[in-house]
Amino acid sequence: MNLGDKIYIAGHHGLVGSAILRKLQADGYHNLVVRSRGDLDLIDQAAVQSFFASERPKYVFLAAAKVGGISANDTYRADFIYENLALQTNVIHAAHKYEVARMVFLGSSCVYPRDCLQPMREEYLLTGPLERTNEPYAVSKIAGLKMCEAFNAQYGTEFVSVMPTNLYGINDNFDLETSHVLPALIRKVHESKRRQSDHVTLWGTGNPLREFLFVDDLAEACVFLINQDGFKDMVNIGSGEEVSIRELAALICDVVGFRGATEFDSAKPDGTPRKLLDSTRINTLGWRAKTRLREGLENTYGWFRDNAADV
Repeated sequence: MNLGDKIYIAGHHGLVGSAILRKLQADGYHNLVVRSRGDLDLIDQAAVQSFFASERPKYVFLAAAKVGGISANDTYRADFIYENLALQTNVIHAAHKYEVARMVFLGSSCVYPRDCLQPMREEYLLTGPLERTNEPYAVSKIAGLKMCEAFNAQYGTEFVSVMPTNLYGINDNFDLETSHVLPALIRKVHESKRRQSDHVTLWGTGNPLREFLFVDDLAEACVFLINQDGFKDMVNIGSGEEVSIRELAALICDVVGFRGATEFDSAKPDGTPRKLLDSTRINTLGWRAKTRLREGLENTYGWFRDNAADV
């Protein structure tokens, strides 16, 4: 990409989109196009077509999505599959129709089978049943990456589908009803400290293993990939650093400064037992994650303290 090329970031208010926007601005790209949902509803096909017809972006980062943690995914199953299918279908088709040079589509590691071989390689897609709690979201993301693959095969487009591991960082969602595990843990531990409680109760057994990636590292990877002319394979993006939820909780307690006991409610769901991506494909291209987990947690908690209205 040239610094003056027109670049559209879909979902620029979200965790991923805002990180991509920060990265592009820091690198000197200055012809950036963004729209809030009030200005452009990506579920509205006619509106998306009109936007692409008038703006004609050369590059697109499709980071817009309806996202959430275990509770939200399992509760709003219809919303998750419908909204994600609709918005990504509209944007991917418009990107082809209006001749976008390259696009990065943001998928998710939940596209892999629940009991997938570890670490999860790109070739393991569609080799087994999905995790039930987030199956509608996962199916929508699988449809999106297969749509990109199909357009690449039939029309010669260059749409890259990236499958990031569990993300966290600046501008994350800390709402306990809809957030992912790491920001939810930060909020619960923070609130327990604020109340001067002697304990904090967390969902599940604490045994599942997870890999976490600081969102600014993902943004760097996305910009790296969109500049790899001719590369259009599906690609995993992970940190390579694995931790149990119990270990993560202990680390968060230390970062937050909470000294009470940590209890786990095993009646609540754990989700997938283990999720570790094999990031060999992108590592071979020359990219690796830079931010270690503790450093990322300190940055994230600092942003949460400074920006959450009710803390």
